Amino acid sequence: MVDKKRISAPKHLALIPDGNRRWSKSHSLSLSMGYDLGIKKFVDFSIWLKDFGASTVTVWALSTENIKNRSKSELSVLYGLYRKASYDNKIISKLEKNDTRVIVTGELDQIPKPVRKALEHIEKITSKHKSFTINLLIAYGGKDDILHAVKNLIKAKAANKIKEINESIIGKYMITSAIPNPDLIIRTSGELRTSGFLPWQSSYSEFYFSKKYWPDFSIKDLKTAIKDYTYRQRRYGK
Repeated sequence: MVDKKRISAPKHLALIPDGNRRWSKSHSLSLSMGYDLGIKKFVDFSIWLKDFGASTVTVWALSTENIKNRSKSELSVLYGLYRKASYDNKIISKLEKNDTRVIVTGELDQIPKPVRKALEHIEKITSKHKSFTINLLIAYGGKDDILHAVKNLIKAKAANKIKEINESIIGKYMITSAIPNPDLIIRTSGELRTSGFLPWQSSYSEFYFSKKYWPDFSIKDLKTAIKDYTYRQRRYGK
């Protein structure tokens, strides 16, 4: 069990698990091994979070920019691992034991059909769970999400389906409309930027940047991040 003394976990934590490729290179391991370890680390990470008292984690697994800019061989490795993880009985058992539901969000028509089918499988098999939610962002980009909303709002306005366009309405037309605003966003690997991660939802999120590559990120590191979050004063513009 996690030591919860003096810890007040955010209800919704969002994660950019960066550094898998650099970790693999620094350990003279294959890219596949690095990403595979990163996926398994995330499953454990979600369990740690639940034990700390969080109810939701949103993780950026693959961006639309990754799909456009990374090599076919690297994407093939990722797609293969996503399929493998979605049918992995050990992973599914951990999710079920921790009453965890997986919801996949993104422009899924951009990824191969077998990968979509695998992700649909893990969504379906975990759909009955309610204690903790994993929002898995795949083929997602923040600007693309806003653009998606704008295009659909224009269509809705032209068809007289909406009377006016306001902040609330825009949020409802985004691909990520069902994802709550994150309290805390963690990015690993020492990169001090968000790269377009949840730009609409993160206006008042707290940020924590870790220098560690994602496969090296430990429960101790998570505890440090949450402690740091606990002592911050969130004013929401007041």
